[in-house]
Amino acid sequence: MPGVDEVRGNRRAWETASEKYVQEYDDHLALARSGSSLFGVEQDLLRPILADAPEVIHLQSGWGLDDIALVRAGAASVVGVDFSTVAARTTQRRADELGVPCRYVVGSLPGAPLAASSADLVYTGKGGLIWMPDIDAWAADIARLLRPGGWFFIFDGHPAFALWTWDVDQPRIRPDRSYFARSYVNDSFPANGAVEFQWTLGQLVTAVVNAGLEVRHLSEHPEPFWKMHDIDTAASGGRLPNTYALLARKRDLAVTH
Repeated sequence: MPGVDEVRGNRRAWETASEKYVQEYDDHLALARSGSSLFGVEQDLLRPILADAPEVIHLQSGWGLDDIALVRAGAASVVGVDFSTVAARTTQRRADELGVPCRYVVGSLPGAPLAASSADLVYTGKGGLIWMPDIDAWAADIARLLRPGGWFFIFDGHPAFALWTWDVDQPRIRPDRSYFARSYVNDSFPANGAVEFQWTLGQLVTAVVNAGLEVRHLSEHPEPFWKMHDIDTAASGGRLPNTYALLARKRDLAVTH
């Protein structure tokens, strides 16, 4: 299990990294106004859920553009949770400026500072899972937040993504990474020396199922959600998994079979 110092160090690192959201505020505001930040697979899987105007909780909300996209796609409201006060303050300012029903709170995960059974949809991903020190507690917290019949959705970097090199000529595996390693110290921006936790796809699915959620969809995709310096590497050219999408539902105990 990670120590308190690791978690505190990660929080300090992310506060520093989140200053980027302040510096790029106008650019992100323009992006929010110009279109959706949701990927095609997200839009396809969430469309029938968003059609019912769900109340959404976005764990590790980061720059907040996905929250605006979720509201515009049908969500009644979004509550974002992030452990960076800088990120929460900046995203709240943007939401207020655009007049969208998004609210942001600061809190560490697992242990979101929100009431149980307060969401119809819990959304997360895009670099979020690597900051979770306890995936079982994380999944249990998601189940706690969901109302009966509620949905959980994650679209994130594939666990194997960390193995691929940034070479542009052909796919290669990094000699310094392991798919089964427990954690990894990332000295590059935006991690700034923070500890990233590694979870296999099997561990993710098992944690979700053990938390009482029923997996309804799991798919792997070659397109990355993020490219370093916008480089089109050989590993992102369609031959290797770079992202995955998982959709699960909390059982409605009122429904009998």
